Amino acid sequence: MPQISTALLLKTKIVTIRDIVCSGECRHKSGEEYAHRTSLVYPYRGVFMRHVGCNDAVAEANQMQFFNAGQGYRISHPDEGGDACIDLAIDESVLAELAPKEQVQAGELLSFRRQRRRIDPRAQALVALLRHGLHRKAAEPLEAETLALTLVRRSLGERTSHAAGASAGRQKLVDRAKLVLSSDLARRWTLAEISNEVGVSPVYLTQVFQQVEATPLYRYQLRLRLARALDLLGIYEDLTALGLDLGFSSHSHFSASFKQAFGQTPAEFQRLARLR
Repeated sequence: MPQISTALLLKTKIVTIRDIVCSGECRHKSGEEYAHRTSLVYPYRGVFMRHVGCNDAVAEANQMQFFNAGQGYRISHPDEGGDACIDLAIDESVLAELAPKEQVQAGELLSFRRQRRRIDPRAQALVALLRHGLHRKAAEPLEAETLALTLVRRSLGERTSHAAGASAGRQKLVDRAKLVLSSDLARRWTLAEISNEVGVSPVYLTQVFQQVEATPLYRYQLRLRLARALDLLGIYEDLTALGLDLGFSSHSHFSASFKQAFGQTPAEFQRLARLR
């Protein structure tokens, strides 16, 4: 059985937030599990696979996952190191008000049509602010509830999120490329190396990835690195070392990329999140 630790960060009438860390010992598919209530799950470290029937989905920091109430699923870890994610459960009446009708399935229980959506950098920053603020007891309930609702609204917005649209075969190809990138965030991958790993030509890979994710492969990798930086800002004091450890060529490269994505430099984000 996988070794899972769960920390309850906040519980109010509107929102319940948990930080869930898995050691990743379930390298093969786990036994079937069921979500007791519909929740939105935001991975912020590592990667895992979620298997719902014949549908497999890669879960990493650029994606949020829908865990629908009563829906069976299995979990596996393609790489060592496990994963960590924020589990956000919103009161069903509030979630129904936030969720666009076209994303929700018809039925008595509120559930979503897709397994996942790609979120934007500002949503990733909100996840980090919630996690850091609640762990350090710096965020009061009203602030945390407001951030959580803003995060959900952004995660479901057509302009601020993206639902991949492609055939199952193309989606699996893109997922294989994501697993390659996630296996070593600091590595300066070349297109030839990635395409060789997934078994297609570089031209075909770039075309399919752009079609499925509506973003270039290189930018997807950059956002994975920056999401990892959000996780590590509470640990690193030397921001130059953090940037270099994540594969950036210099502190200025890291700081400029971070600011372009999140609207603040790493040092400014540390102050906003009250990490320093």
